[in-house]
Amino acid sequence: MQNKEKTGVDPRIKEALLKAAPDGKITCPKARGLASSLGVKPKVIGDACNELNIKLYGCALGCF
Repeated sequence: MQNKEKTGVDPRIKEALLKAAPDGKITCPKARGLASSLGVKPKVIGDACNELNIKLYGCALGCF
């Protein structure tokens, strides 16, 4: 089982998201790229964004 903090978000995903979205928002293409670089499905990044209150914008429907 993956090491998860209280948020339920894998620490490496949390760190990458907070670095990529310091202002609390991230574009859909950037989030998809992050998912690819971390080797996870886009839905994992979308769920992490929800947990961390990071807003996704500029989205293509159905990606997250």
